[in-house]
Amino acid sequence: MKVYFVRHGETAKNREKRLQGRSSEPLSPAGIRQAEAVRAFFRKKGITFDQVFSSPLKRAVQTADIITNGMEICLDPRLQEMDYGPYEGMSLEEPSPEVVHFFCDFRHHPAPDGMESLQAVTERLRDFLEDLSRSEKETVLVATHAIALKGALEVLEPNGTWWSTPVGNCTVYRVTCTRGAYGKPEAVFKLKTGSEASIDEGEEKDEDGTA
Repeated sequence: MKVYFVRHGETAKNREKRLQGRSSEPLSPAGIRQAEAVRAFFRKKGITFDQVFSSPLKRAVQTADIITNGMEICLDPRLQEMDYGPYEGMSLEEPSPEVVHFFCDFRHHPAPDGMESLQAVTERLRDFLEDLSRSEKETVLVATHAIALKGALEVLEPNGTWWSTPVGNCTVYRVTCTRGAYGKPEAVFKLKTGSEASIDEGEEKDEDGTA
């Protein structure tokens, strides 16, 4: 089984640099175009899906819906973004000192009071992956969020570096699961950064890792 994880497309709060967490924001016009770029990538590769999972939050569901042209989506709350609690909606341009302390070293600094811990994020993604490993599907899409996706990557390859790895909007990771055992995850699609005009020009990689 091949599993493709995708972070949702851009939202207005992404553009405003605010913590979204569990708020159910829709995609911005740019985010819609980003999801369409991922759809084009999969079409070019001839990749279709047997099953689609998504966080129940609107931005992830909308991303999955665009990519798959309206396939039935299995909503799973384990794929939701980290719960930021009282810090929901906070501007990342004027963060509180305790959030700065946490974000500067995810591995060694605990989440502030009221915010979901990284351990809790990792455990719910571990539970999801264990359930998914028993699936008999061949190709699966999972639409989720930045921190949740990093939690999944940390489960798949527990080296401690994923928390500090940037995961942009609509970045796609692929992992293979054979007889219940997952392989090493790898990024296969990333949107180019820079001007908005270039958002639909992604970098893609084949099975051998070449661009």
